[in-house]
Amino acid sequence: MDWRPEDIKVIVPIGGEATRLRPLTIETSKATVRLLNRPLIEFPILELAKQGVKEFIFGVRGYVNYKSLFDTFKEGIGFSARYKIKPRVHFKYQPRVDSVGNADSVRINMEYYRVEDITLVIQGDNIFRIDLKKLIDFHLSKGAMMTIVLKKWDNVEDFGVADVAGDMRIRRFVEKPKKGEAPSNLINTGIYVLSPKIREVFGNDDMREMLKLGKMDFGKDVIPYLIEKGYAVYGFEMEGVWFDVGTPDRYLDAMETLLATLPDNEIGGKRIDQDRRIFVQGSSPDSIRRRNIIISKYKKGRLDIQGNALIGRHCQIGNGIFIQNSTIDNFSIVENNVKIIRSAVMDRVYIGRDVVIQNSIIGRHAEIKSGTKIIDSVIGDDVSIGEGSEIIRSRIYPHRIINAGSKIHDTILT
Repeated sequence: MDWRPEDIKVIVPIGGEATRLRPLTIETSKATVRLLNRPLIEFPILELAKQGVKEFIFGVRGYVNYKSLFDTFKEGIGFSARYKIKPRVHFKYQPRVDSVGNADSVRINMEYYRVEDITLVIQGDNIFRIDLKKLIDFHLSKGAMMTIVLKKWDNVEDFGVADVAGDMRIRRFVEKPKKGEAPSNLINTGIYVLSPKIREVFGNDDMREMLKLGKMDFGKDVIPYLIEKGYAVYGFEMEGVWFDVGTPDRYLDAMETLLATLPDNEIGGKRIDQDRRIFVQGSSPDSIRRRNIIISKYKKGRLDIQGNALIGRHCQIGNGIFIQNSTIDNFSIVENNVKIIRSAVMDRVYIGRDVVIQNSIIGRHAEIKSGTKIIDSVIGDDVSIGEGSEIIRSRIYPHRIINAGSKIHDTILT
């Protein structure tokens, strides 16, 4: 069967509350949490758009998810212009219908938009590199109702693990197996190819009963049902990069790996040292002026950068700064003698003198006053932390004010 990339419809179910990534997701959809100075969901969308996919449907449920996605992307004109994609991609949104699982979101959108083409389902918190042609050709060659993208993984306990036959037909999934009980090392990535015939399955009596019971999750409900009923469900083993950015630790792992491996032209900044992966963003005259100041400080040794780093547009960086394997987002201010190690500082953050930030994520518009130490922690948006505070292994929710000299260890401040 012949197919064209522009015929593929991509549905991204985004309906959860992303509790594992809190406090970053209290007021922001997980899909639009910033990573490498851009919304997380841009990575998989760009990966597919570069291969010719033109239509993306956001299966949004709930106010925060809808507002975050629509306000960020609207119909796709800005995204297409930013990445020079012609003809442009189109973004559509789930109608205001509550779904009871990610498979239900796919069902609703396939019906509403009358999808009669091959459908690709991806997750809002995944980053991947995949050869779309190989995947779709494999799916068609097997005559599959559903093809699940699998990935070899070392620690499989947090994932669904596939038991596959020699021809890659999936016999069963074991959800989150205990150590030593997994049938393979192939995990479910949450990337699915669906035949248009899935719409008929979604409409059958069994599925309608599952819907009434609120059981319409792909991993827990729909995939086991399809396998049990003898539908052709196959696994496709991917070889490229894949991340589930569902927790702060995985977020930082993804940040480090992308900083180290993304092609220069996808980082979105100017490389300021030809021998090292250090990038500073900006293209307007004002942001170029700011970038030149940073370059000058780096060359004079007033800014020490080890490993890889990305600094955004219009950042003001002081003297005596140490940065290692970290990102600093647009319009942030970093005063003198600050250390930022394996951390992500989001946009418009103010960091006072003598601050240490390590293995941490700092939310948007936060204020970290002088002498503060933040280790293994996540700071929500618009948090203000007083001078000389110490925050270790803690999470602070948005808009909190932390008094000077506070010592917060192993705490969640909601």
